[in-house]
Amino acid sequence: MRTKVNETGVLIPKELLEGITEVDIDKRNGLIVVTPVGKEDPIWDIGKNPVKLGITDASENLDKYIYGDE
Repeated sequence: MRTKVNETGVLIPKELLEGITEVDIDKRNGLIVVTPVGKEDPIWDIGKNPVKLGITDASENLDKYIYGDE
């Protein structure tokens, strides 16, 4: 696909971005790289399904639970 660059930039057709809500745009070694981010980034899923162990102070004492009382 080829498109013209105008005074505001380049329009990427929506069909090329199906399911993508956000992108990073970088220029590397003379190439313009468009990388999907947002919901597809696994970091956004952390904490969605927490494990329930009956521990109420895990955020304050995480090291204690991982490494013990050392």
